[in-house]
Amino acid sequence: MYSDIYEKSGFEIIRELGKRYSDYRKRMGYTQKEVAEKSGLSVFTISSFENGSSTGITFSSFIRLLRAIDCLDEIEKLLPELPESPRAIFMKQTKNSKTAKTLLKP
Repeated sequence: MYSDIYEKSGFEIIRELGKRYSDYRKRMGYTQKEVAEKSGLSVFTISSFENGSSTGITFSSFIRLLRAIDCLDEIEKLLPELPESPRAIFMKQTKNSKTAKTLLKP
């Protein structure tokens, strides 16, 4: 999925995610009915997402689906928290240095 991801449309990516979700759900041993009960979504919505006929799934629904198969922690991989920028670190050090000098003045 990653090699040509930028060449794919949003719909194609969502279709692939639906197929992948189906594979995860099955490997985890959940039926669509069980996922529907746990997520509060309909079996029709889940089936449509998994078979690629519905590419309009909301992000909120996707989160509910991940939670239903105990994979919500994987959402962190979408946009991992950024480390502090070098500029921000420099600015903190500069500020702390000035504060320390002010405190040390007689």
